[in-house]
Parts: sequence; structure tokens; C-alpha cells
Amino acid sequence: MNVLKLFSRRTFVLMFLMGFIVVLASLFYFSSAKVARDDSVPSTEDATVLPMGRPARASLPARLVIPSLGIDAPVESVGLTSDGAMDVPKGPTTVAWFDLGSRPGEIGSAVITGHYGWKEGKASVFDTISQLRAGDKVEILDDEGVRISFVVRESRRYDPDADALGVFRSDDGKSHLNLITCEGVWDKVTKSYSTRLVVFADKEE
Repeated sequence: MNVLKLFSRRTFVLMFLMGFIVVLASLFYFSSAKVARDDSVPSTEDATVLPMGRPARASLPARLVIPSLGIDAPVESVGLTSDGAMDVPKGPTTVAWFDLGSRPGEIGSAVITGHYGWKEGKASVFDTISQLRAGDKVEILDDEGVRISFVVRESRRYDPDADALGVFRSDDGKSHLNLITCEGVWDKVTKSYSTRLVVFADKEE
């Protein structure tokens, strides 16, 4: 059975360590700001100066549509495997969204993966995404029926052990959708392909 093994565990360890550091820094900042204030003086600034709540989240992705390739696939939600890698779709005709990251349409980089190749020569959903070019459209239909459009910016190929932190996070304040699959030579020992293909797309304004 074809198992799509993604980037090395190091990528995900780095990603969560960086996230943990950001959270700690934020908590330290807000705690220090509160201590420094004179609590004996009534103020209405707390709600605006120290906003502790989160903005409303985007809806969950339900389908991935790539009109130029004729792709219209259901979206599963996945997290990490026991060895610390991003999990993969259960079969060749579905895709998987990394639910520990951003949702499509939110600020940040949402990540969706799909299989390349399958046993007995059966086609998989991401067999043809290498054909995507800058300017092509990628769409997400969420679970409330809202369609979110993204525009392909570029494609990159990575070694499986490469530092791919930039695939899973971004700091530019914009919304991105990154598609991951495999390419290259199949290794029967590791049950994995030799290359990772990532298609980077930006939310259409």
C-alpha cells in the first residue's frame, strides 16, 4: 500500500517549539502589562489594550476544487502520527487538511496533502498537481457552502528531510493554502517517494 510519508519529524518539532515560544512570550507580555498598571484607577482600556480573546475562526474545509485539473475531492482532517509526522488521507481519492494549523481562509498557511500514485497503478487525487502554474485557481468549499478562492504563486520541490517550516507557517499577515504531495522514485524499504512537491497559493483578494 502506498503510504505518503511527508517531511521529517524535525519540521513539526520546530514548528510547535516556535509556536510554544510565541505563546509564552505573549502571556509574559500581557501579565507584565497588567502588573505595571495601577489597578486602583478604574479604566475601560482592558478590552482594547489587552485583548485576550481570539477572532472568530473560519469554517472547516469540506471539498478541494481545482478546476483546471478536474479535481473535486472531499477533505479529511488529520493531525500528527505517532512518530511526529503529518498524517495522510485514508485513500487515493480524498485529501487531508492539517487541523493543527490554520484553516483555509484564515491568516497563515493552511496545508492540504493528497496521495501521488497508488497500488496496482490506481490513480490518486494529486497525480497531476505538478501541472499547476502561477495564476491557476484552487478553491475550498467549506462546511457552510462558502467558496474560498486561492491563486497559485509557485511550486517547489523538497528533499524529505529538508527544513520545511515555511510550508506550515507564515508571518506576512495574509492567507495562504499550500498543497503537498510526493514525486520521484518509490523506495520499497521506506515506502516513500524521493521528493516532496509543494504548491503555494495565496487567497484571492
